[in-house]
Amino acid sequence: MVALETTVPTISQRQDGRCPDQLRAIRFQNHIAPYATGSTLIEWGLTRVICGVTVEESVPRWMKEQGVTGGWITAEYSMLPYSTLTRKSRDITKGKIDGRSQEIQRLIGRAMRATIDLEKLGSRTVWVDCDVLQADGGTRTAAITGSYVALQLAIRKLLAEGKLKQDPTLHPVAAVSVGIVNQQALLDLCYVEDVAAQVDMNFVMNGAGEFIEMQGTGEESTFSETQLQEMLALGKSGIAQLLALQKSVIESA
Repeated sequence: MVALETTVPTISQRQDGRCPDQLRAIRFQNHIAPYATGSTLIEWGLTRVICGVTVEESVPRWMKEQGVTGGWITAEYSMLPYSTLTRKSRDITKGKIDGRSQEIQRLIGRAMRATIDLEKLGSRTVWVDCDVLQADGGTRTAAITGSYVALQLAIRKLLAEGKLKQDPTLHPVAAVSVGIVNQQALLDLCYVEDVAAQVDMNFVMNGAGEFIEMQGTGEESTFSETQLQEMLALGKSGIAQLLALQKSVIESA
Protein backbone atom coordinates (compact mmCIF):
# COMPACT_ATOMS: atom_id res chain seq x y z
CA MET A 1 0.00 0.00 0.00
CA VAL A 2 1.37 3.41 -1.01
CA ALA A 3 0.09 6.72 0.29
CA LEU A 4 0.40 10.17 -1.20
CA GLU A 5 0.27 13.16 1.08
CA THR A 6 0.78 16.61 -0.42
CA THR A 7 1.52 19.52 1.90
CA VAL A 8 2.14 22.48 -0.36
CA PRO A 9 1.46 25.72 1.52
CA THR A 10 -0.64 28.30 -0.28
CA ILE A 11 -2.97 31.17 0.46
CA SER A 12 -5.95 29.55 2.19
CA GLN A 13 -7.30 26.34 3.66
CA ARG A 14 -10.35 24.39 2.51
CA GLN A 15 -13.08 22.76 4.57
CA ASP A 16 -11.09 19.53 4.88
CA GLY A 17 -7.89 21.42 5.71
CA ARG A 18 -6.26 21.14 2.29
CA CYS A 19 -4.66 23.93 0.34
CA PRO A 20 -6.26 24.92 -3.00
CA ASP A 21 -3.53 23.10 -4.94
CA GLN A 22 -3.47 19.95 -2.81
CA LEU A 23 -4.75 16.47 -3.64
CA ARG A 24 -6.60 14.38 -1.10
CA ALA A 25 -4.68 11.42 0.36
CA ILE A 26 -4.54 8.56 -2.15
CA ARG A 27 -3.82 4.89 -1.45
CA PHE A 28 -3.82 1.76 -3.59
CA GLN A 29 -4.34 -1.80 -2.44
CA ASN A 30 -3.28 -4.03 -5.32
CA HIS A 31 -4.51 -7.57 -6.10
CA ILE A 32 -7.76 -6.91 -4.25
CA ALA A 33 -9.66 -9.29 -6.58
CA PRO A 34 -7.69 -12.57 -6.85
CA TYR A 35 -9.59 -13.91 -9.87
CA ALA A 36 -8.99 -10.78 -11.95
CA THR A 37 -5.93 -10.58 -14.20
CA GLY A 38 -5.11 -7.29 -12.50
CA SER A 39 -6.91 -5.32 -9.80
CA THR A 40 -6.57 -2.52 -7.29
CA LEU A 41 -8.65 -0.70 -4.71
CA ILE A 42 -8.05 3.02 -5.00
CA GLU A 43 -8.91 5.09 -1.93
CA TRP A 44 -8.97 8.76 -2.85
CA GLY A 45 -10.00 10.73 0.18
CA LEU A 46 -13.30 9.13 1.16
CA THR A 47 -13.94 7.87 -2.38
CA ARG A 48 -13.22 4.17 -2.85
CA VAL A 49 -13.31 2.32 -6.16
CA ILE A 50 -12.37 -1.26 -7.00
CA CYS A 51 -10.85 -1.53 -10.48
CA GLY A 52 -10.55 -5.03 -11.93
CA VAL A 53 -9.21 -6.16 -15.31
CA THR A 54 -10.05 -9.46 -16.97
CA VAL A 55 -8.92 -10.72 -20.35
CA GLU A 56 -10.77 -12.73 -22.98
CA GLU A 57 -8.83 -14.43 -25.78
CA SER A 58 -11.22 -13.15 -28.44
CA VAL A 59 -12.36 -9.86 -29.89
CA PRO A 60 -15.85 -8.36 -30.31
CA ARG A 61 -17.91 -9.57 -33.23
CA TRP A 62 -17.91 -6.16 -34.88
CA MET A 63 -14.10 -6.26 -35.17
CA LYS A 64 -14.23 -9.58 -37.00
CA GLU A 65 -17.02 -8.38 -39.31
CA GLN A 66 -15.20 -5.14 -40.16
CA GLY A 67 -11.79 -6.78 -40.47
CA VAL A 68 -10.30 -4.67 -37.67
CA THR A 69 -7.01 -6.12 -36.44
CA GLY A 70 -5.53 -6.02 -32.96
CA GLY A 71 -7.36 -6.11 -29.66
CA TRP A 72 -9.97 -4.09 -27.81
CA ILE A 73 -10.40 -2.51 -24.38
CA THR A 74 -13.84 -1.78 -22.95
CA ALA A 75 -15.08 -0.68 -19.53
CA GLU A 76 -18.05 -0.97 -17.21
CA TYR A 77 -18.76 1.36 -14.29
CA SER A 78 -21.27 1.10 -11.50
CA MET A 79 -22.02 2.62 -8.13
CA LEU A 80 -23.02 0.13 -5.47
CA PRO A 81 -26.33 0.86 -3.72
CA TYR A 82 -24.62 1.77 -0.44
CA SER A 83 -21.93 3.97 -2.01
CA THR A 84 -23.93 7.17 -1.51
CA LEU A 85 -25.70 8.82 1.43
CA THR A 86 -29.08 7.68 0.11
CA ARG A 87 -29.41 4.22 -1.45
CA LYS A 88 -28.78 4.15 -5.19
CA SER A 89 -30.88 1.63 -7.08
CA ARG A 90 -28.98 -0.86 -9.20
CA ASP A 91 -29.22 -0.29 -12.93
CA ILE A 92 -30.55 -3.81 -13.41
CA THR A 93 -33.71 -2.88 -11.48
CA LYS A 94 -34.37 -0.13 -14.03
CA GLY A 95 -33.60 -2.35 -16.99
CA LYS A 96 -30.95 -0.01 -18.39
CA ILE A 97 -27.73 1.78 -17.49
CA ASP A 98 -28.33 5.34 -16.38
CA GLY A 99 -26.90 8.10 -18.55
CA ARG A 100 -24.20 9.13 -16.09
CA SER A 101 -22.83 5.59 -15.68
CA GLN A 102 -22.85 5.10 -19.44
CA GLU A 103 -20.95 8.36 -19.98
CA ILE A 104 -18.34 7.46 -17.36
CA GLN A 105 -17.72 3.92 -18.56
CA ARG A 106 -17.25 5.17 -22.11
CA LEU A 107 -14.76 7.74 -20.80
CA ILE A 108 -12.85 5.02 -18.92
CA GLY A 109 -12.74 2.88 -22.06
CA ARG A 110 -11.44 5.75 -24.19
CA ALA A 111 -8.80 6.60 -21.61
CA MET A 112 -7.53 3.01 -21.39
CA ARG A 113 -7.48 2.53 -25.17
CA ALA A 114 -5.39 5.70 -25.45
CA THR A 115 -2.69 4.12 -23.29
CA ILE A 116 -2.29 0.89 -25.23
CA ASP A 117 -1.11 -0.08 -28.71
CA LEU A 118 -4.09 -2.25 -29.63
CA GLU A 119 -2.13 -4.04 -32.37
CA LYS A 120 0.48 -5.17 -29.84
CA LEU A 121 -2.32 -6.23 -27.50
CA GLY A 122 -3.18 -8.98 -29.95
CA SER A 123 -6.51 -10.56 -30.73
CA ARG A 124 -8.03 -10.30 -27.26
CA THR A 125 -10.51 -8.19 -25.31
CA VAL A 126 -9.60 -6.48 -22.06
CA TRP A 127 -12.51 -5.75 -19.72
CA VAL A 128 -12.06 -2.98 -17.16
CA ASP A 129 -14.67 -3.08 -14.39
CA CYS A 130 -14.96 -0.21 -11.92
CA ASP A 131 -17.24 -0.54 -8.89
CA VAL A 132 -17.67 2.41 -6.56
CA LEU A 133 -17.79 1.31 -2.92
CA GLN A 134 -18.01 4.84 -1.51
CA ALA A 135 -18.52 8.14 -3.28
CA ASP A 136 -17.25 11.49 -2.04
CA GLY A 137 -16.56 13.28 -5.30
CA GLY A 138 -14.24 12.35 -8.15
CA THR A 139 -15.44 8.80 -8.76
CA ARG A 140 -14.72 9.00 -12.49
CA THR A 141 -11.22 10.39 -11.97
CA ALA A 142 -10.52 7.75 -9.33
CA ALA A 143 -11.85 5.05 -11.66
CA ILE A 144 -9.58 6.15 -14.51
CA THR A 145 -6.51 6.55 -12.31
CA GLY A 146 -7.11 3.18 -10.63
CA SER A 147 -7.95 1.44 -13.90
CA TYR A 148 -4.55 2.30 -15.33
CA VAL A 149 -2.86 0.64 -12.35
CA ALA A 150 -5.06 -2.47 -12.65
CA LEU A 151 -4.42 -2.58 -16.41
CA GLN A 152 -0.67 -2.42 -15.92
CA LEU A 153 -0.80 -5.24 -13.39
CA ALA A 154 -2.74 -7.30 -15.92
CA ILE A 155 -0.24 -6.54 -18.68
CA ARG A 156 2.65 -7.56 -16.44
CA LYS A 157 0.91 -10.86 -15.78
CA LEU A 158 0.31 -11.45 -19.50
CA LEU A 159 3.97 -10.68 -20.21
CA ALA A 160 5.12 -13.04 -17.44
CA GLU A 161 2.91 -15.82 -18.83
CA GLY A 162 4.26 -15.29 -22.35
CA LYS A 163 0.86 -14.30 -23.73
CA LEU A 164 2.28 -10.93 -24.72
CA LYS A 165 5.62 -10.75 -26.51
CA GLN A 166 6.15 -7.03 -25.86
CA ASP A 167 4.70 -4.36 -23.62
CA PRO A 168 1.90 -2.58 -25.53
CA THR A 169 1.86 0.46 -23.22
CA LEU A 170 2.19 3.81 -24.97
CA HIS A 171 1.94 6.30 -22.10
CA PRO A 172 0.56 6.19 -18.55
CA VAL A 173 -2.73 7.98 -17.94
CA ALA A 174 -4.42 9.63 -14.96
CA ALA A 175 -7.37 11.93 -14.31
CA VAL A 176 -8.17 14.67 -11.82
CA SER A 177 -10.94 17.16 -11.14
CA VAL A 178 -10.62 20.92 -10.75
CA GLY A 179 -13.19 23.61 -10.21
CA ILE A 180 -14.10 27.12 -9.17
CA VAL A 181 -15.63 27.36 -5.69
CA ASN A 182 -16.39 30.81 -4.25
CA GLN A 183 -14.42 32.27 -7.16
CA GLN A 184 -11.29 30.31 -6.26
CA ALA A 185 -9.69 27.60 -8.40
CA LEU A 186 -9.36 24.32 -6.49
CA LEU A 187 -7.71 21.01 -7.28
CA ASP A 188 -9.45 17.67 -6.63
CA LEU A 189 -12.96 18.53 -5.46
CA CYS A 190 -14.57 16.50 -2.71
CA TYR A 191 -18.36 16.13 -2.65
CA VAL A 192 -19.21 19.28 -0.69
CA GLU A 193 -16.99 21.33 -3.01
CA ASP A 194 -18.37 19.64 -6.11
CA VAL A 195 -21.99 20.49 -5.29
CA ALA A 196 -21.01 24.09 -4.47
CA ALA A 197 -18.79 24.62 -7.53
CA GLN A 198 -19.53 27.38 -10.00
CA VAL A 199 -17.35 25.53 -12.52
CA ASP A 200 -16.56 21.83 -12.61
CA MET A 201 -13.86 20.32 -14.86
CA ASN A 202 -12.16 16.96 -15.32
CA PHE A 203 -8.82 16.45 -17.03
CA VAL A 204 -7.61 13.12 -18.43
CA MET A 205 -3.96 13.29 -19.49
CA ASN A 206 -1.11 10.98 -20.37
CA GLY A 207 2.53 10.90 -19.38
CA ALA A 208 3.52 12.82 -22.51
CA GLY A 209 1.55 15.83 -21.27
CA GLU A 210 -1.18 15.28 -23.86
CA PHE A 211 -4.90 15.55 -23.24
CA ILE A 212 -7.14 12.55 -23.75
CA GLU A 213 -10.25 14.36 -22.60
CA MET A 214 -11.32 17.65 -21.03
CA GLN A 215 -14.79 18.02 -19.56
CA GLY A 216 -15.77 21.43 -18.28
CA THR A 217 -19.08 23.00 -17.34
CA GLY A 218 -20.22 26.24 -15.79
CA GLU A 219 -22.93 25.50 -13.23
CA GLU A 220 -25.27 28.45 -13.80
CA SER A 221 -22.08 30.43 -14.14
CA THR A 222 -19.33 31.34 -16.57
CA PHE A 223 -15.55 31.35 -16.30
CA SER A 224 -12.87 33.52 -17.79
CA GLU A 225 -9.82 32.56 -19.80
CA THR A 226 -7.70 33.48 -16.77
CA GLN A 227 -9.69 31.09 -14.58
CA LEU A 228 -9.37 28.40 -17.25
CA GLN A 229 -5.59 28.84 -17.21
CA GLU A 230 -5.59 28.59 -13.41
CA MET A 231 -7.59 25.36 -13.53
CA LEU A 232 -5.37 24.00 -16.27
CA ALA A 233 -2.24 24.67 -14.21
CA LEU A 234 -3.78 22.96 -11.18
CA GLY A 235 -4.90 20.00 -13.27
CA LYS A 236 -1.48 19.49 -14.86
CA SER A 237 0.18 19.66 -11.45
CA GLY A 238 -2.25 17.11 -10.04
CA ILE A 239 -1.78 14.76 -13.00
CA ALA A 240 2.00 14.88 -12.58
CA GLN A 241 1.66 13.82 -8.94
CA LEU A 242 -0.76 11.04 -9.83
CA LEU A 243 1.51 9.66 -12.56
CA ALA A 244 4.42 9.54 -10.13
CA LEU A 245 2.28 7.74 -7.57
CA GLN A 246 1.03 5.23 -10.15
CA LYS A 247 4.58 4.46 -11.22
CA SER A 248 5.60 3.82 -7.62
CA VAL A 249 2.58 1.61 -6.97
CA ILE A 250 3.08 -0.46 -10.12
CA GLU A 251 6.82 -0.91 -9.55
CA SER A 252 6.23 -2.05 -5.97
CA ALA A 253 3.53 -4.58 -6.91
